[in-house]
Amino acid sequence: MLVREGDQRTIDIDVRLAALLAAVAGALNAAGFQATGFFSANMTGNVSALSDHLGLAQFGLAGLFLSLVIAFIAGAFVSGLLIEAGRNRGVRAIYAYSITLEAGMLLALGVVDLWLPSAQSGSALVLGLSFVMGLQNAATTRISNARIRTTHVSGMATDIGLGLALLASHAPQRADVKARLRLHLSTILSFFIGGVGGVIIYLAIGGWLLLICAGLLFVIALPEARRARRA
Repeated sequence: MLVREGDQRTIDIDVRLAALLAAVAGALNAAGFQATGFFSANMTGNVSALSDHLGLAQFGLAGLFLSLVIAFIAGAFVSGLLIEAGRNRGVRAIYAYSITLEAGMLLALGVVDLWLPSAQSGSALVLGLSFVMGLQNAATTRISNARIRTTHVSGMATDIGLGLALLASHAPQRADVKARLRLHLSTILSFFIGGVGGVIIYLAIGGWLLLICAGLLFVIALPEARRARRA
């Protein structure tokens, strides 16, 4: 899932990767909201909130939403630099390493959430999650040539609408359209299910959810890294 890229990937590989990582992203986004009252992956909403608070001269809140957007961009930037460095050196496991970095950061954030009072950990937690979401979204975007977006659903919902319109109008390449619809529907459903599970689990065990998500990402990424090195 994390070795082949671009046109080398099949729709089944894309669906498996999108479903797994979108479920993780949905759980983290929901857990972050439960912990802090802010969404770590919703950049559309965060930019809208930023403009709203600026218009109301609420500069403190505006600064927080701006920080969330910057953290997301920074995560994508770091992921992009890591991937470009790996590609230039012929490192086939570079995408697996990017997800491993995400897992390591989640591990640290889980420790922060578990052992620091919420008043001290809240800002660090949501900013860290925004960084992680940017990192994950950049990695999945690059490996799939922008077919997979795991941390937000606006673009995929648009693509679903367009795909349904193409099917209704009997456009050519219906098999390809159906495959894309399967990918986008799987991603949105996984994000939704992950969000529901994330709320329930976070309310039950708190920051241990982040450690569980980190463990799942390690389980996904480390075997892929070993497979790439053997290849």
